[in-house]
Amino acid sequence: MARKVADCRRFPSGSGCTLTLVGEEDEVLRAAVEHAVSVHQHEDTPQLREQLRGLLEDEHAGPEGVNFVQLIEFRTSKRDQLDELLNEWQEVTDGKRTATRAVLAQEHEQPGTYYEFVEFPSYDAAMRNSRLPETDALSRRMRDLCEGEPEFHNLDVVRAEAL
Repeated sequence: MARKVADCRRFPSGSGCTLTLVGEEDEVLRAAVEHAVSVHQHEDTPQLREQLRGLLEDEHAGPEGVNFVQLIEFRTSKRDQLDELLNEWQEVTDGKRTATRAVLAQEHEQPGTYYEFVEFPSYDAAMRNSRLPETDALSRRMRDLCEGEPEFHNLDVVRAEAL
């Protein structure tokens, strides 16, 4: 039986909670209910239990919970403005975003061509992140800084390891 994961970072909350629970479904659900009641001030009801059960995800074998990557390819000569925009997005999505890591790289042979790798625990987490109003605003403002349309690639991680 696959182990289950409950990760507070994947769901918007005012507290910015970062707790992650991993284990067999029943034990994770029990701990998640206790956590929701004691930390997030929810009431222990059958509805809460069913809602939490529906939010549990299968544990995957990717390193540090990375199972999905969005690759964004774009060109810009406004790198400083882009950095400011990305810093602002990080600040306003703190405690809300589901992205766990981002790497921005510039192509060595073609300065001004960039690739951003954004890591997520799952495709569903990436889609929740994409639906954040702050992410939508980032996307629109980022397009204004780019030369041409950015290309988005949705990638399932099939192998990853620390070397």
